[in-house]
Amino acid sequence: MPANFNRRNFIKASALTGAALTLNNSIKAFSNVKKDKVRMGIIGTGFRSHEHMGNFLQREDVEITAIADPQQRSIDEALKVFKQYNRPEPAIYKNGDTDYKNLLKRDDVDAVMICSPWQWHSIQAIDAMNAGKIAGVEVCGAIKLQECWDVVNTSEKTKVPLMMMENVCYRRDVMAVLNMVRQGMFGELLHGQGGYEHDLRGVLFNDGVTAYDSGVEFGKNAYSEAQWRTEHNRTRNGELYPTHGLGPIAVMMDINKGNRLTKLSSIASKARGLHKYIVEHPKGGPDHPNAKVNFKCGDIVNTQLQCANGETILLTHDVSSPRPYNLGFRVQGTEGLWQDYGSGGKNQGFIYFQKQMNHSHKWDGTEKWLADNDHPLWKKYGAQAEGAGHGGMDFFVDHAFIECIKRGADFPLDVYDYATWYSITPLSEKSILEGGTLQNIPDFTKGKWKTRKQIFALNDEY
Repeated sequence: MPANFNRRNFIKASALTGAALTLNNSIKAFSNVKKDKVRMGIIGTGFRSHEHMGNFLQREDVEITAIADPQQRSIDEALKVFKQYNRPEPAIYKNGDTDYKNLLKRDDVDAVMICSPWQWHSIQAIDAMNAGKIAGVEVCGAIKLQECWDVVNTSEKTKVPLMMMENVCYRRDVMAVLNMVRQGMFGELLHGQGGYEHDLRGVLFNDGVTAYDSGVEFGKNAYSEAQWRTEHNRTRNGELYPTHGLGPIAVMMDINKGNRLTKLSSIASKARGLHKYIVEHPKGGPDHPNAKVNFKCGDIVNTQLQCANGETILLTHDVSSPRPYNLGFRVQGTEGLWQDYGSGGKNQGFIYFQKQMNHSHKWDGTEKWLADNDHPLWKKYGAQAEGAGHGGMDFFVDHAFIECIKRGADFPLDVYDYATWYSITPLSEKSILEGGTLQNIPDFTKGKWKTRKQIFALNDEY
């Protein structure tokens, strides 16, 4: 789906704008009748959707009845997943960017998983909820702040729920640390860090044939994410991908459930990495047309956040420079701290508890601590999650989505988390444009954060 569509008019036609609506009751599933099977539609069938499809197609309680994507190649790749699991082909909607609306009219679709390019997430989520379809929405950040309100207003008006599909909240080491936080091992939390620190240059450019590490094209001459994702780095300067780093810390700090984000300030470094990649690539060079493109997003973007209960959070966006993958987590409290330096392995971090370690001021490795405090969900489903995407964490986020729909239960990561986490992107852009000025983060719960209770992964159910 291309980036250059008339988004303003589309939002006017799709969204509920204006002042936020206030409802006393919580948003429940569209039907409180328990379901034995969830009938799914998939909107956007690029490579990210394949992980969700695989998880759903393995379940007897899920049927994928329809898929939508305007690109034939994406449809063809998705159908291979159905064949892999010996499941019948779904109905297909591929007639242009808005044919997904016909998918939303189907009586055999209870919920949709939205895996489309970023600029479509809120538009399609709003259309889904207005059609009575429960929405699971993939990660990114908002294009405009107003769309965050539009999504919340639509969910509250229709009483159709939305789940923020942030898989890193379910990473095994992150959940073990969450378990330790809830046991009080870190004491009172003071500070958290996270981010998206991942060399994506081979994702943002390709040769138009192979998706990754194959060339220096982007936009209409590229394939897969490079068709649309790179454009955000060309035209925007901000924290473009906040939820991987923020989501796990927000859960630990009970954001929107007894706590909330209040303010942020962002700064960005100069932009050099993407240009350098093009110039030095064998298929690029200083005379390549893309070597003349000016990319706007700073190579390193740091965003400081403040919380109502006094904690601070630091997010880092770093996707244009050479580096090993690391989300840079740090959880610090009055009794100790943890920080990781890898991709989620049990031994890829440092930990320190002052009393248990007799005030030694020396780091300990994390392997034993994480194993001893493994979250009940991973203890129960770890073997089943093996082979699922992103080290197994995709299994858990999809499992929670389906189980909540079946039970008519509230989502553990809900529409308020979606709006709050997505809002970081446009607010960071504004802060950088204004020289790092403080920006107020809206209270999308309209005061309900004070009494809402934490429900994320409280036991081993989902």
